Order: sequence, then structure tokens, then C-alpha cells
Amino acid sequence: MIKNEKLKLIAAVAALVSAAAGSAQAQDTIKVGILHSLSGTMAISETTLKDTMLMLIEEQNKKGGVLGKKLEPVVVDPASDWPLFAEKARELLEVEKVAVVFGCWTSVSRKSVLPVFEELNGLLFYPVQYEGEESSKNVFYTGAAPNQQAIPAVDYLMNELGVERWVLAGTDYVYPRTTNRILETYLKSKGVADSDIMINYTPFGHSDWQSIIAEIKRFGSAGKKTAVVSTINGDANVPFYKELANQGISAEDIPVVAFSVGEEELSGIDTGPLVGHLAAWNYFMSLPTEENDEFIEKWHAFIGDSKRVTNDPMEAHYIGFNMWVKAVEKAGTTDPAAVQEAIIGVAVPNLSGGIATMMPNHHITKPVFIGEIQEDGQFEIVWETPGTVVGDAWSDYLPSSKDIMADWTPPLMCGNYNVKTGQCSGQKYE
Repeated sequence: MIKNEKLKLIAAVAALVSAAAGSAQAQDTIKVGILHSLSGTMAISETTLKDTMLMLIEEQNKKGGVLGKKLEPVVVDPASDWPLFAEKARELLEVEKVAVVFGCWTSVSRKSVLPVFEELNGLLFYPVQYEGEESSKNVFYTGAAPNQQAIPAVDYLMNELGVERWVLAGTDYVYPRTTNRILETYLKSKGVADSDIMINYTPFGHSDWQSIIAEIKRFGSAGKKTAVVSTINGDANVPFYKELANQGISAEDIPVVAFSVGEEELSGIDTGPLVGHLAAWNYFMSLPTEENDEFIEKWHAFIGDSKRVTNDPMEAHYIGFNMWVKAVEKAGTTDPAAVQEAIIGVAVPNLSGGIATMMPNHHITKPVFIGEIQEDGQFEIVWETPGTVVGDAWSDYLPSSKDIMADWTPPLMCGNYNVKTGQCSGQKYE
């Protein structure tokens, strides 16, 4: 009996030692959350971003990790299900105890997780162009704000191509609707009449474009140069462009400038119907810079496929990840409050040969490029800004936000400060 009790005691001690060792081992790594859809309608775009993060983490671990600890990726699949994004975000923060999360694509997924990150004081790096009208203490927006993509694209179409009639076509959710509201107001400020603006929304995964394209064709036959500004997201783009070609609409007739079609979306599909159409991004794989060449080489080596492409949101993750690493090393800790303070002003190289800087409104500086789709699925750059553009969290073209600014540095520490009233209309963080 005594012998059995002694054995039980030894086993219990061994279990405690093992648990302690496991805990110590867990503390020797820094967990990094990856929150991207690996299934569902957005997998066509988001799976590559998961792979990008795995590559960046592997590369950083080769350099010794961060603060002397290896980084441990924690991947979850919210499956293009917007409420599931919030559940998975909470899982990453509460259960997995990740130090930071890189993820989301659609604005509805970002809006879904935002309350979770603010409640639990987590950090989210969001890598995709979006509609603006937001600045959170807990989110760093490394994709383009409207003034870094949508507005320059419209200016290009108007000034360089002489476009007078406008089709604003988008997927029916937050980003397209808000972006098109900004663009509609902007176009009207430039003297464009209501009758020269057509707005259309379709659900995610929409596939029957015949009647909509026919309507666009009729709209473009009024004797004025017409263009489509597309905020169509995900796999709906494939039948959209195919139907344009089916109805004989070429890029010369009615050019399309897209904000969500990049190299990844073009890979593996027939690019014939898309040749000559345009996209506006802050990065293209075809950029001839040493930084870009090195990134592409590392990507191909990591993924084991020399045909795999790179794209704009991948660069945004590259920038955001390097900014986070630099801020953590600057702060000497992964503590969110310390990182939030340390990251303002952090500057890292982008892939176009310049520098990206994190601004007090949690947006970054970015160049803007217009690219023309080629037969090989790449883009020929036809226009670019002379330098980088500072991301504007709140649009100057909406009455509700033209007087609002975001500044997460003292003394304001506010994401929506009204410069006229001198009030922070949302939650103010001390």
C-alpha cells in the first residue's frame, strides 16, 4: 500500500514537472495568429496570405526570432463566414494567447472581429485596401485607404482617358458601398451629373452577369467615354470579365479598373477577356526593384513553385510584419500597449524601392500604381504617383467625416477627433 502511494506521488511529481516544462517551452515562443479564409468564396484570395505569413515567420526565425524567442504560427480557418471570423479571433486571443494577429480580407470580416480585438486589447494587422471611415487603437491598416487607391484611380480615368460616365460596380457589403459613396460624392464635386453615374451591387459569389453587363453596355452607348470602377470581390470576378468579353466589350470600349483583382486572382484563369483592363494597387509583381526581386525569389523557394505569383496584400503583410517586429524590438516586449506606442513612426522598406512609415492614425504611407492586365496575368504599370501618399482614415469627401481625424499619439489618443468641435466622438483611450 505504501509502495503504491509512493508510486502515485512520484507520478504526480513527474506530471507537475512535465507541465512546468511544457509551460516553460510555450513561453520560449511567441505565438502569431493567422486569420485568413482557407475555404469558401474568399479562399481564392486569402490562402496565399496565410502562406505569406508562414514564409515571413520562417524567415524571421532564421534570423533568431524576436527578442530571442522563436515565432510560432497559429493558423485558423474562418471559412469566408463573417461571424466565424469573430469566434476564431477570440480563440486566437483568449485560448491560444497570440501576441498579434495578421488577417481578414473583406471589411465585413474586419468589422466582425473589431469588437473582439478592442475588448481583449489584441493587435490586428489588416493587409487589404478598404473603405476608410475607421481608425482603431487595436488595428493597423497596411492596405490602402480610398485616397491611396480609389481616388487616384478615378483621377487617372478622368484625366488620362477622358472618362465622363461611370459605372460603380461592387459586391454587396461594407467596402464597396462605402467606397462608392465616397466616389459618387467625389465625382459630383468634379461636375459629373447624376445621370452619368450608374451603381450596381451583387452578392458574394455572383455568377449570372448577362443582364447586368447588358445594362452596362447600354449605359456606355450614350456617346460619352464610359468606365467601370470595380469593387467586385472574390471568385465573382471570373464570370464578370468573361461576360464582358461574351458581349463584345473590350478595354478600349469600356475599361474596367479593379481594386480587388491582382496577380493571384488572375493566376490559373483565362486572362484573354481581361487583357487591357486596369487595376489600381500599391504594389505589382512586375515592379523592377532589387527588394521585389529578392522577395519573389524567397517566395518561390518557400512555396516550391516558380510559377506562383506575388500581389499587393502580400506586400502589405510583408510591411506590417516587419513593422511589428521592429516595434516589438523597440519596446522590448510584445505587450500590446507598448507595441501600440512604439510602432508610431516606425519605417521599413516596401517592395517598390521606397519606405513605408506607420502614421499616428494607424495607416501607412504608400505609392499608388495603375497597371494594365497583360496576357501572362501580369501588369504593365502605366501610371504612378511621384512619391508615397499618406493614408487618410476619414474621407475628405463625405460630410459626416470631412472634419474627423485620427491620432493615436498624446494628447489626442483618439480615432475620431472632430477638429471643429474639439471633441472625440468615440471612445477615447488614455
